Amino acid sequence: MSVYTPVSESQLAAWLKGYSVGAPCAFEPVAAGIENTNYFVTTSQGRYVLTLFERLPAAELPFYLGLMAHLARHGIPCPAPIADLADRYLSELSGKPAALVTRLPGASLERPGAHECAELGGLLARMHLAGRSYRGYLENPRGPKWWRVAAREVRPFLDAARQRQLDDELQLQARHRFAELPRGPVHADLFRDNALFENGRISGVIDFYFAGVDCLLFDVAVCVNDWCLADPASDRRLDETLTRALLGAYAALRPFSLAERAAWPVMLRAAALRFWLSRLRDFHRPRAGALVRVHDPEHFCEVLRLRAGAGSVPWPG
Repeated sequence: MSVYTPVSESQLAAWLKGYSVGAPCAFEPVAAGIENTNYFVTTSQGRYVLTLFERLPAAELPFYLGLMAHLARHGIPCPAPIADLADRYLSELSGKPAALVTRLPGASLERPGAHECAELGGLLARMHLAGRSYRGYLENPRGPKWWRVAAREVRPFLDAARQRQLDDELQLQARHRFAELPRGPVHADLFRDNALFENGRISGVIDFYFAGVDCLLFDVAVCVNDWCLADPASDRRLDETLTRALLGAYAALRPFSLAERAAWPVMLRAAALRFWLSRLRDFHRPRAGALVRVHDPEHFCEVLRLRAGAGSVPWPG
């Protein structure tokens, strides 16, 4: 989340007249993240998040909003889109597609422990099970096709060693398509800052705007690569206790197949590659914005190097 498009109080008040949510009382920009413009909005009837979509294709937005509505109806604590008076989830504000969703309580954790990792694993499994009945379809927009495009964009900025690392990984991933693995809607970006906790329980999962249909195991790998590090600041190896907690809680609700266990090392690498590429792209081709966070691509370069190490990521157990 970032702020690229400013919205005035008068613009917001006029826009909210198209919704049955009461008059605005307060609003403030949200500075976390890098993709969309977001504001916290408080009205006389509740607390919401206003999102202005900066570069997501308009054709993809109904998938994201529909998935959030579907999961919310199935008891997943995710933002529920608010329909306007014309019964639409998507409208326009300041020349950008815009949506209003419920704001969830709680706060993200910088250093989750085994309990929090287990909470996340269980919730992720419930999301995947609930998603099976969602009829919308959108191939993962940051999947292998996007990797190849992004790699061409960032390759000129890399030194020879990084170019070799990138080329080798793309070649390896091209040999593994995993057509036999269970697939369905995945969040695909469920990092620690996209989960909210309150009183030791997950109170919300937010930011579904990288979601798509992919291998469910890819979603698990994205989470493990962020939640289960020995030290997020200095040691990107996987902590076995945290990894066991997350995978065990997930498997208690949706057991992993033998094929998924066999695919695990390569899937961890795929998840690391996806975020190395996105961070390289944001770092070397930044967009202007009022409040923009650009993450260090070296973090996921190191994660990928470690996951590619021999014997570094066997299935725990």
